[in-house]
Amino acid sequence: MSSRDAYILARDQGLDLVEISPNANPPVVKIINYGKYKYQKDKEQASAKKRAKTSELREIRLRPVIGAGDLEIKLKKAREFLEDGDRVKITVMLRGRENAHKDLAPALLARISDILSELAVGDAVSAAGRSFSQTFRKK
Repeated sequence: MSSRDAYILARDQGLDLVEISPNANPPVVKIINYGKYKYQKDKEQASAKKRAKTSELREIRLRPVIGAGDLEIKLKKAREFLEDGDRVKITVMLRGRENAHKDLAPALLARISDILSELAVGDAVSAAGRSFSQTFRKK
């Protein structure tokens, strides 16, 4: 049907001529109430946005002299973040005389990486000034 005939038909019915698929050959149009159509589309987009899970970056900060119990608590929290689908950035910060022993931070990150290896994949260790960090994401 020609576009002019379709427009006349839509006007006679008191409805709108809405282009549904502009890239098709020929373009696909429908005779519908445009306000109702727009409301339905907005509602679909809102529900899709609600269902979509965005991955956040969570950060856990440590010092190289952390105790075993404290480390377990921090890693338990990291596991919870990973289970929720978030990425976890673990940062080991050096302060004062700890700067003389810069080898402690990468060793701690390697130990953490081994512990989290069954659940997550870690990126390379990055060093920035007095801190070392590594980002983990769920397998």
